Amino acid sequence: MLSGSLFMLQVYDRVLPSRSVPTLVALIILVAVLYAFQGVLEAIRARVLTRIGAGIDELIAGRVFNCLVRLPLRTPDRGEGLQALRDLDQVSGFLSSPGPGALFDLPWMPLYVVICFLFHPWIGVAALIGALLLIALTGLTDRLVRAPTKAMSGFGTRRGAIAQASARNAEVLAAMGMGERLAGRWSQADNAFREAQAQASDLTSGLGAASRIMRMMLQSMVLALGAYLVIYQQATPGIIIASSILTSRALAPIELATAYWKHFLSARQSWQRLVDLFAAFPVDDGGMELPAPNATLAVETVGVTAPGGRRILLEDIDFSLDAGSGMGLIGP
Repeated sequence: MLSGSLFMLQVYDRVLPSRSVPTLVALIILVAVLYAFQGVLEAIRARVLTRIGAGIDELIAGRVFNCLVRLPLRTPDRGEGLQALRDLDQVSGFLSSPGPGALFDLPWMPLYVVICFLFHPWIGVAALIGALLLIALTGLTDRLVRAPTKAMSGFGTRRGAIAQASARNAEVLAAMGMGERLAGRWSQADNAFREAQAQASDLTSGLGAASRIMRMMLQSMVLALGAYLVIYQQATPGIIIASSILTSRALAPIELATAYWKHFLSARQSWQRLVDLFAAFPVDDGGMELPAPNATLAVETVGVTAPGGRRILLEDIDFSLDAGSGMGLIGP
């Protein structure tokens, strides 16, 4: 991640003053190798995240299906089972996206700020102020987007439940002429879902644009600050470009995290719903406790043939067994 800024620093401070082409060639080879390693590492991280998402899906998909089957036995079916499947897809989809990568890059931001301080204290102060502003903007994004995201999930569940009930009772709706009324209810739920989705998307995109513009503005301000320091001979020309690139690199994870914050909130809420669902439905041992026999078994006009044969060997068999009479049936 430091390759670009350090390369520009060396070009401006070593290659240009010395006019040394061999030094330039050596720097190009070095930075090409570093970028190749970076590309390989990013590709590996993307593949690892994809497999983590698939692994989470494989690990808990059975539990989700078990809860889906047992849920109607405890509560009326209102689409919660399908919501659990959507929650599972949301969690695994987020883990497979670039969103977690942005969160993993955030802890490295202090290192970039420290390097900016090594360039010059004023450049470090500028990078630190920009980082604090973007962190505050990310916190504001979390606060503003959380409620619309939760509302969007609730309306989505309601919309899915109405659609599921309509498909299950299509014959009844057609016979009783209730399709139009139920379509109106589905349309209301769908409109509410779209409004919540638009509100969350507008907030995320607006704050993401503000974060991006703020980072670009800070990068230009660092360039201007570096030029000022060079004019007064407090820094070298290479620091102008290197500090600008490094500041942009330091703040990029915050910008990316802000852009993916809505997806992060959706995945976090989905995970919490799955945790609550698993707590409400512990692992089933598969057994069912049966009551003691207390009825009478009556058999009437039974016929028996040999396996694979058509000739009736026994016919018109009638008998009855009372519970507790000491008699029973053994075998097929």
